[in-house]
Amino acid sequence: MELLSVIRRWRYRDHFSIREISRRTGLSRNTVRKYLRSDSVEPRFNLPDRASKLDPFADKLSQMLQQEAGKSRKQKRTAKQLHADLVVLGYDGSYNRVAAFAREWKAARHREQQTTGRGAFVPLAFLPGEAFQFDWSEDWAIIAGERTKLQVAHVKLAYSRAFVLRAYPQQTHEMLFDAHNHAFRVLGGVPRRGIYDNMRTAVDKIGRGKERKVNTRFSAMVSHFLFEAEFCNPASGWEKGQIEKNVQDARHRLWQPTPSFASLTALNDWLEVRCRELWVEIAHGAQPGTVADAWREEAQHLMQLPRPFDGFVEYAKRVSPTCLIHLERNRYSVPASFANRPVSVRVYPERVVVAAEGQIVCEHARVFARSHRLMSGATVYDWRHYLAVIQRKPGALRNGAPFAELPPAFRALQQRLLKTPGGDRDMVEILALVLQHDEQTVLAAIELALQAGAPTKTHILNVLHRLVDGKSIDAPPVKPPNALTLTTEPQANVERYDALRKVRETRHAS
Repeated sequence: MELLSVIRRWRYRDHFSIREISRRTGLSRNTVRKYLRSDSVEPRFNLPDRASKLDPFADKLSQMLQQEAGKSRKQKRTAKQLHADLVVLGYDGSYNRVAAFAREWKAARHREQQTTGRGAFVPLAFLPGEAFQFDWSEDWAIIAGERTKLQVAHVKLAYSRAFVLRAYPQQTHEMLFDAHNHAFRVLGGVPRRGIYDNMRTAVDKIGRGKERKVNTRFSAMVSHFLFEAEFCNPASGWEKGQIEKNVQDARHRLWQPTPSFASLTALNDWLEVRCRELWVEIAHGAQPGTVADAWREEAQHLMQLPRPFDGFVEYAKRVSPTCLIHLERNRYSVPASFANRPVSVRVYPERVVVAAEGQIVCEHARVFARSHRLMSGATVYDWRHYLAVIQRKPGALRNGAPFAELPPAFRALQQRLLKTPGGDRDMVEILALVLQHDEQTVLAAIELALQAGAPTKTHILNVLHRLVDGKSIDAPPVKPPNALTLTTEPQANVERYDALRKVRETRHAS
């Protein structure tokens, strides 16, 4: 490169002859003329074919790329994963060589199929606290030993690129609202705009251009958090490209290998901690430092976080004669006083709340039936809801399904009382005590009665009243008066009876 520069200066600036340049450089005059005629400022060389460490694995890598091309976008492995697989097979070269081979292979495939690669787009820039992007993804995890498909909510700040993930069983309104509550809590505030695609939980109808008929409950959430919701054009994922890329990156960072947890709550706790850790590990790219550094700057520009949005979905239901309401193929018990009456069911991501007459009637943990083979679904009972029924029908206590899961102390007492006459009625009256007294206090009274060996209704009531009044349960010691003090200890001597028989040798009729 330096020699070519010298030749050009001597010829065009100093006006040396070709003979003089040839003499000074030691090059032939034809070589000097060739450089000058090419009118090039840098030399060009033909790269020789050099052997590469990847050559023995080229066919194998081509097969792997061919297999990945046939998979769905969510299941494709990255070039780093392909490099790791080749290392296991004995490849000791660099990752860059594998990535370059993959790019050349994909370009050749596009030329062969006469297709084009990615299109051209305009890069977007956001101010601190200006916007966040939201999207859903489907991923898999092992929950309580079972491989489970999850719907994962992604929320990402557009400026700092701080992101939050939370997993749910479904993509429903109550899951969407809960995801926003947790995301804004972790991010420390609310941006001024939210960018969404046209998901059914937000948009009821797509109009011309940017016209949207937004769902009423979604509008209520937007109004609660005071941000503006914007929706992308249909099939235009690049309009929220940050969150689209976050979905792809999270699949390799968090879901491979498949995480395993005892419950969905434990998985979400781990996701929250892991996201915070990734903020510190990932470089921002457009800003100096990491994502965590940019987030600290953006957190100062976020709107103040209000109280959590009460994001329930409400349904009108009628209680069956068996004191049950039906929801999503499952059944939940309701107090017997509301049988055959309408109630309002408020559905949250993790619980089901039943309301009637302006007050909360009962609450259950929500059940998700994952097996379509169980067409009847699951039934969630609360035996306290049926106490009014068994007071009128005590015989139903023996085989009543709601009473199959009584506390152990109740079960032990029931086994003792049902063996006695009138035991059904006594057991019903003891169970009804939980309506007037604390359930733990009633259980303590039953356990003390069982330990004393006298599990009767009278004894249990006596012990319960002592516990409620704060009196001692143990019987007070009895001290007899001096006149009743025993002076001569009795002796067990049966020979005295023989002496009585010798005195009178009489025969008695047998």
